[in-house]
Amino acid sequence: MAGVTSAHEALKRLREGNRRFVEGITDHGGRSDASRRAEMVDGQEPFAIILGCSDSRVPLEIVFDQGLGDLFVIRVAGNIVAPSQVGSVEFAADQFGTRLVLVLGHSSCGAVSATLNELEQPSESQSRNLRSIVDRVRPSVEALLRTDLKHDPEALLREAVRANIQASVNHLRHGSQILEELIETDGLVVVGAEYSLETGEVEFFDEG
Repeated sequence: MAGVTSAHEALKRLREGNRRFVEGITDHGGRSDASRRAEMVDGQEPFAIILGCSDSRVPLEIVFDQGLGDLFVIRVAGNIVAPSQVGSVEFAADQFGTRLVLVLGHSSCGAVSATLNELEQPSESQSRNLRSIVDRVRPSVEALLRTDLKHDPEALLREAVRANIQASVNHLRHGSQILEELIETDGLVVVGAEYSLETGEVEFFDEG
């Protein structure tokens, strides 16, 4: 391992990359050419692990203006955390020494919206596999339906997206002995963020 990128430096690189993306001055192509591909044959040293939503409008390397080998990306509808996602994060953090884990949700998330709809109007026809996603999102958003937000669908979805991101962050911080030990002793940081479909900007949440 040539040198571990600290969580602080990794966050800085993601912020700068997203700024370039928003401004339309991306340069990730320089890290995706044939010579870079050849460098990656024998190994990888991603500087950040990102658990993001599968939404086609949020391609993570593009959003953060990164190239081959820069990011270890895990994508699943609703950026949920199930055992396979936890294992993937553990693998990258342990094997590659990556010290930043970012959970990236996005505005108007369809998986979160579907969960709210299911809670308000339960469906009997939903497949078992789709229900498994809804059931992962459900605990973080159902309490919001007992507040005044239930009268404002846009605000409800906005807050539900953020609640779901935070739930995934908390799960990674406290649901894995390996990750807990790396957080305590080796500088691993798990943070959440939200991508705006409207502006292309990523808003980073607390870094603790």
